[in-house]
Amino acid sequence: MRPRGGSGPGPVWAQRVRQLQRGLRTKEERIVVLETENAALHLKLAEYQGLAGRSTNEVLQLYSAHGQQQKLQRSSVVTHLHEAIKRLKQDMKSLRSFALELSKDFQRQCKAYLYQALTAVQEIQLQNEAMQMFQIKAFDLEQSLQEVTERYEKEKQKRRVLHNSLVELRGNIRVHCRIRPSLPFDNADEHSVSQDRQRNFSEKVAYAVDDETVLVKCSRPGHASINKTFQFERVYSAFESQDTVFADVAPLLTSLLDGYNVCIMAYGQTGSGKTYTMLGPQLEENFAFALEDESELGIIPRATQEVFRLISEKPPGSYWVEVSVVEVYNNEIFDLLAKDSCGKVFGVKRDVVTTREGKSNVPLLTYETVENASEFLHLVIKGLQLRVRHPTLVHAHSSRSHLVVTLTITTVVSGDSFGTSWEDEQISQRLNKEFSCTYPQKTRENRSTSSSRASSPAQLEATEKPKQVRTRLQLVDLAGSECVGMSGVTGAALRETSFINRSLSALADVLGAIAEQRSHVPYRNSKLTHLLQDSVGGDAKLLVMLCISPDQKYLTESLQSLGFGTRARQVQRGQIKKKNLPVQSKAK
Repeated sequence: MRPRGGSGPGPVWAQRVRQLQRGLRTKEERIVVLETENAALHLKLAEYQGLAGRSTNEVLQLYSAHGQQQKLQRSSVVTHLHEAIKRLKQDMKSLRSFALELSKDFQRQCKAYLYQALTAVQEIQLQNEAMQMFQIKAFDLEQSLQEVTERYEKEKQKRRVLHNSLVELRGNIRVHCRIRPSLPFDNADEHSVSQDRQRNFSEKVAYAVDDETVLVKCSRPGHASINKTFQFERVYSAFESQDTVFADVAPLLTSLLDGYNVCIMAYGQTGSGKTYTMLGPQLEENFAFALEDESELGIIPRATQEVFRLISEKPPGSYWVEVSVVEVYNNEIFDLLAKDSCGKVFGVKRDVVTTREGKSNVPLLTYETVENASEFLHLVIKGLQLRVRHPTLVHAHSSRSHLVVTLTITTVVSGDSFGTSWEDEQISQRLNKEFSCTYPQKTRENRSTSSSRASSPAQLEATEKPKQVRTRLQLVDLAGSECVGMSGVTGAALRETSFINRSLSALADVLGAIAEQRSHVPYRNSKLTHLLQDSVGGDAKLLVMLCISPDQKYLTESLQSLGFGTRARQVQRGQIKKKNLPVQSKAK
């Protein structure tokens, strides 16, 4: 049955057919395109096949050419190898002949060397025998040298002991000399000096030959060099320590507690190391002792420690110690421990007088009692803070005054503890006989004293009562002598230099008068010599520590100091007496 009014499936199918036809045409077009591309590919394939054929032919040609080239190379290599083999055969023949000659020569040399070795072995054996003999002789010589050295040291020690005893008996002044090392300030002012002159200034001219001799090389332009030697009880080189210096000073401190006065004095030009030797290094701000390194401490702090150590070995309460500190500045004496009403320390001018007994004394001088070395050093530091100092071209911290630190020891003794023993009296009698020509008056006085000591029953009775004996240790740091042209001082410092040089000249005059045994000794020409009258005049064991510089720059001043020490060493003051008489208590 057909559908009505044209609403059947006809249009649908027609539309479907049109779609299929369009698809067919599209497929056919696609087939045409693919067939075209296929034809192009066939053309390319044919082209590539042709190229491959041509490449194969070229490869075959190259291979054949390579084969021919290899054949040619192999033939040339073989030819070269044949030629090389011929040359090697010729070289082998030459080497064989050379090796034969070398072997023959080696055998000849071996025989010669063997003969030389045998000869050397024989010589070595002979030398060994000789060496053994030398070793035996050397051992014997070493033993002999050691024995001689030991004997020499013993004899040297005995000589030193005898010399010290002779110095003790004669009353000679002990003189030690210390050569300081070169210091930076020695060349500080030489920037304007020519190099040749600066080299001459810095040249060392003073040397310690041994522990008793100083050698000084004296030279002037246009003159031959002259060597001068100076002999002293002890000489210290620039490398010897403070410990070594004090070890030779310490025995004097034992004499202090045995009843003798002791004075240790440092002498030399400014900057020569006097204050370092006596005090040690000091801090610039307050002049306190640098106690961090005790090995650098000088004679004054060490001597105090030693004195209190010796006192600690004695019965408690039998000793007490007082200290005074004075300076001699511009020929005036100043008490550096005097206090004002507020208790503040300030320098007060004092005077020195001569007592009826002929002893020097400073009235109203301040004495402070101390019980240990720390208290003593505290007071010395206070005094040092008031000491006058002024910089010069030679020394930046030059002391402008003489410092005298006095340690007074009062001993309470009973009986005849400080009296002269029988052995001491016999020694004194032998001394009087030996030196009667030199000291006739003193000999008679000693004999009368000893006879009165032996025959006076009242004195024997008096010695049984307790008494006080006062001994004194004076430690003196002298101001340094100066050459005005070298120090460059002016104004007030120039006036200080004048007083310093005059006081040191007065000290030399006093020693000269004592050495020549003049009837008048000019102690009062200077406050310094007046203050030190007892110590210099023979009432104390006196040690002078000379301090000199080794450089050419200070040659004149060093020779002056060495000359002073030589003159001081020749002074004979007679035997020093013990302090065995009671003393009155001193008012504080």
